[in-house]
Amino acid sequence: MVFMGKSQEIHTTERRESSEKHAAGWVEDEMMGCQFADVRHGKRLRQLLSQFSRRVGATTPWASQDWASLKAAYRFFSNGRVSEAAILAGHFLATRSRVAKDGSPILILHDTTEFSYRRTDTEPVGLLRTKPFWPGKGKKGMPCLHTVCGILMHSSVAVTTAGLPLGLVAVKYWTRGKFQHTRSLRGKICSTRIPIEKKESVRWIENLRQATGTLADPRRCVHIGDRESDIWEMFCAAQEEGTHFLVRTCVERRAEDGSTTVDRIMKRALVLAVHRIEARDAEGELRPAIMELRFRMMAVAGNRPGDRRMACSLSTSGSHQAAPNRVAGDAHILRYSSLSLVRHTTRRAWAN
Repeated sequence: MVFMGKSQEIHTTERRESSEKHAAGWVEDEMMGCQFADVRHGKRLRQLLSQFSRRVGATTPWASQDWASLKAAYRFFSNGRVSEAAILAGHFLATRSRVAKDGSPILILHDTTEFSYRRTDTEPVGLLRTKPFWPGKGKKGMPCLHTVCGILMHSSVAVTTAGLPLGLVAVKYWTRGKFQHTRSLRGKICSTRIPIEKKESVRWIENLRQATGTLADPRRCVHIGDRESDIWEMFCAAQEEGTHFLVRTCVERRAEDGSTTVDRIMKRALVLAVHRIEARDAEGELRPAIMELRFRMMAVAGNRPGDRRMACSLSTSGSHQAAPNRVAGDAHILRYSSLSLVRHTTRRAWAN
C-alpha cells in the first residue's frame, strides 16, 4: 500500500496542470493554419490532438478513455467533409515557421511506410502485395498465396543538420490498385518507356515539389532519399524547382560525353578519406569495416536517348568487404552544404 502526503498531491496536481497547459499551447500552434468548413470540426481535432499527445502510441479507444469520445473520434475520421489536406495544413504551416527560425540548410528526408491490416476483402483498404504462405501447397503443388492488405504513405520530414526534426512538409497516401496496370507490364516492355506519371515512383517527384513549395525556400532545402529515389525525372524536377538533392544511387548511368559510365570514372577517382565503421553483414551482424570515400564532379545523362546531361557530384564509399555505395547530388551541393554532409550521408547509408 502506498501513501501520498498532501505536499506530494499538490506537486502532482501542479505538474499535471503544467503538462496540460503545455499540450494546449502545442495544439494551438499546430492548429493555427487549419481551416474547416464547420467550426466544430476544428474543436474536435484540437480535442483529439490533446488526447493523443497525452498517450503517444496508444490506440484510439485507449486514448479516448470513454465511449462518447471514442464515437466522436470515429465520426470525425469518417466524415466526408474533413479532408486530409485540411488536417495537415496547420502542421505544414507550423513546420514552415520553425524552418524560418533556423538559418542552416534544411534536410528533407523522403521515405515510404506501409500500413498493413488484417482483412479478407482487399476492396475497402487496398492491396499491398501477395506473398507465398509457408508451409502450404495449393493445387498442382503450387504454393499458397497470402494477401496483405493495407495502404502506403510517402512522407517528407524536415530536419536540421544537427538532427533536430522540425515536422512534416509533404505526405502522400495511395494503394497499389491505382498502379495495377503499370505493374502488369513488368517484363513485357522497358520500364523507361512508361511515363513517370503512371508509376509509383511519381511519389518522389510529387513530394519533392510539395515540400519545396511548402517551405518556399528551395535554395536551403537538400532532398535526401534512398535507392528508390534514383530517378532521372526527380533530378530534373529538383533542377526545375531550384533546389538541391542527395540520393543513394543504384542505376549505372552514362557520363561525360556518353562514352563512359559513372562506375568507370569513380573507380579511377582518388581516395579522399578513410573511416572505420560498423556495418551489417549478410546475416545482419555488426562487424568492423573500413570505408573509403571518393568524390568526383561529372556530367551525368539519363538512360533514355535524348535525355539532357546534368552536372552532378558523386561520392562513393566501399571496401574489400562490400560493394561500393554511391551517393549523387546536384552540382551545387558541395558549395552549398560542404563535403561533411555528403560524407555523413554516405557513411550512414553504407553502414545500414
